[in-house]
Amino acid sequence: MTTLAYLIPVALFLGALGLSGFLWALRSGQYDDLDGAAERILIDRDDGAENPLRSK
Repeated sequence: MTTLAYLIPVALFLGALGLSGFLWALRSGQYDDLDGAAERILIDRDDGAENPLRSK
């Protein structure tokens, strides 16, 4: 029973820590552009640097 006296506050603290991290991520714009990173891999950039694997 005394173990619960330690585990409940620890669980509440970790939950509040996770919630505050999630709210920080929302406020800092981490979830603004969900499709940009997924579509960026499909765009072929011509920045002058040749890829040695593709030049053959």
